[in-house]
Amino acid sequence: MPPPTAPLDRDRFAPKRIEVLFDEMAELTGQRNAIDGRLVEIIAEIDGAGSADGNALWGATGCRSLPGLVAWKTGVSPRRAETMVAVAHRLSELGRCAAGLREGRVSLDQIGVIAERGGPGCDEHYAELVAVATVSQLRTAVKQEPRPEPDPAVEPQRAFSQVEGEGYTSYRLRLPTVEAAMFEAGLQSHRDKLIAQWKRDHDPRDVIDPREGDQYDVDRSDTISVQAPPLPNLVDAFMSLVVAGWDADVAARPHGQHTTVVIHADVDTPVAALHLGPALSEADRRYLLCDATCEVWFERHGRPIGAGRVTRTVGRRLRRALEHRDRTCVVPGCGATRGLHAHHLVHWEDGGPTELWNLVLLCPFHHRLHHQGGITLTGPADTLKVTDSDGEELTNAALARPPTTAAPEVPPCPGPKGERAQWWWYTPFQPPPASMN
Repeated sequence: MPPPTAPLDRDRFAPKRIEVLFDEMAELTGQRNAIDGRLVEIIAEIDGAGSADGNALWGATGCRSLPGLVAWKTGVSPRRAETMVAVAHRLSELGRCAAGLREGRVSLDQIGVIAERGGPGCDEHYAELVAVATVSQLRTAVKQEPRPEPDPAVEPQRAFSQVEGEGYTSYRLRLPTVEAAMFEAGLQSHRDKLIAQWKRDHDPRDVIDPREGDQYDVDRSDTISVQAPPLPNLVDAFMSLVVAGWDADVAARPHGQHTTVVIHADVDTPVAALHLGPALSEADRRYLLCDATCEVWFERHGRPIGAGRVTRTVGRRLRRALEHRDRTCVVPGCGATRGLHAHHLVHWEDGGPTELWNLVLLCPFHHRLHHQGGITLTGPADTLKVTDSDGEELTNAALARPPTTAAPEVPPCPGPKGERAQWWWYTPFQPPPASMN
């Protein structure tokens, strides 16, 4: 009689939970890759691909760059936006690799390595490898491509570098011969000034030779106090040069933003011109007068009849309050923090007051774009509304929303093989020889 059969342990043969999760991950990854492929096609069209005139569509959005627009509208990081734009720029060239992205077999990061670093005509070479290699392996493969010969050595350019140490910072400056001579002359001039001041205060009998530098013997003269500071050297002269330049800049530009604008304005007609310069358009006149030190000369029939006092359009205290409130450029998606201009929402030529509610901060790019009619700002500042040239309101929100269509029907993406790469058998891509025609 045969022994009794043990009951079948069905749990041993049931799919493991990790395998179920991997299957779902592969399905979602394929759908994500297909969605990224469609996003790249949209970006290429925004950049002018396929249009009759080849002109980009994003110029009227007020963004400085296409990656900036993509990062803003999709809510991705700036680095990922740059990868998406790089793939979009080479979409027609990388036909087979792009097909893998649309079909869900290749990820955006994988094809991004080829788009950003691969040589011209490399689509056929990487079409199969991109589907099975990891991003790190693809980077290694692309690095093995032969690179073009470097350009011949050029004459050294101006350079300025610094090395921070413990308690001190070392600077290294490289200048062409002519500029170096100018620098040395200015440095020597400030050293002579400091030495003259030092001798007037501490050596009235002129017993110290400046050529000895700060290594002088105080015991040689009883007229020099032992508490006298060292004789000024080149470091002191350099700091004096920096301070003098700083003081001159602050006197000319109290806020470090603009120089003084000298304008000749006709009292009878709204026409203005720069001093010894061309006539200004209405947009340029309003742009310059938004945030500047103004010196206005009034004319009638081309002859000066008087001058207004030199004044700031936006005072120093008001600008500090403005910077504390806005922090960055107020145009959605910009975020610039340096070199910002104070802009009058209702221009003071039209009776707009220079008060906090009527002022906002704009970067130079968007400030000029506004005065050229590219974007419109409607106040007051606490309820600011920014619209583009078509009247569409610009917001900081990304375009992401719950989907209204089904997910792309693509096969699951198994991902790279994950095997160790044997580079000894790999043949790097060889760019085709340049045509001699």
